[in-house]
Amino acid sequence: MPRPKEFDEEQALDAAMRTFWANGYEATSTEDLCRATGLGRSSIYNTFTSKHELFKRALVRYTELMTAGQIALLEDETRSPGQRLRDLFDAIIAGEVEHRRDDRGIGCLTVNTTVELAGRDREAAELVDRDQRRRLDALEAVIAAGQRDGRFTSKQQPAELARFVNAVIAGIRVAGQGGADIPTLKAIASTALDAL
Repeated sequence: MPRPKEFDEEQALDAAMRTFWANGYEATSTEDLCRATGLGRSSIYNTFTSKHELFKRALVRYTELMTAGQIALLEDETRSPGQRLRDLFDAIIAGEVEHRRDDRGIGCLTVNTTVELAGRDREAAELVDRDQRRRLDALEAVIAAGQRDGRFTSKQQPAELARFVNAVIAGIRVAGQGGADIPTLKAIASTALDAL
């Protein structure tokens, strides 16, 4: 009879997620994961089978947590489309503040994964693409609503503007990693809203 697990798998997954988020996939060693989760090497491999499988599960966990909150902001029809986008940018910037290390942000795990792995890891690319599609659909819907009510005056198609806003968000994440201060990040967001 197998011995029952003596740890909380979700807590271990969250700890691994934070470690991959802060360090990236390649720079995270099995020893880093053991330290972060408090598990031994055999427990990690028995539960998650490999570093790559653990990373994929951590990436899915991250997108479930982060994207769900962002989409909830965008779909809140009690606020105007412009306010929903402002709230989204505020949440992104607040996340950058919350997760700073040495006055630099740690970015976004999906953006970091795109840069590090998407060109050579098909499974990671598919996970990132699926998450991006969800975010783009929600952005497109709120932008279309803003164009219909006249708050957004850009003549660009909502899908194109959604890709623009998504790129600005990724840029905010990268700028935060580069050490940009909060007023700079807020100015980037404000300029993007003005462009709509």
